[in-house]
Amino acid sequence: MWNSLIYAARSQGDMAEKALQILEDENREFASSIFLKLEVLPKAIYNQQKSEFKFYEAFFDEVSYWAKDINSIIATAYEEASKFGVGQWTLYILRPLYL
Repeated sequence: MWNSLIYAARSQGDMAEKALQILEDENREFASSIFLKLEVLPKAIYNQQKSEFKFYEAFFDEVSYWAKDINSIIATAYEEASKFGVGQWTLYILRPLYL
């Protein structure tokens, strides 16, 4: 999901079009967490990408379900990473499974 959000915000070719189709689908609801916000917003702010920042803010305003038990998410991610020997970047791929 987070790749789709970034592609859509940065309007990069075919991937952006596909991502926007997902994000604009009225039959979808989105789940997120503070982790995704930390992934995308600070970089847009730091690089003064105002349109990208506004896009992300609009997305987060529309999120229907927010992961609230952050400690549980971290504990599960740690457990899974330890069990399968994966690092931080692999957990980014798995992150949507825990929301």
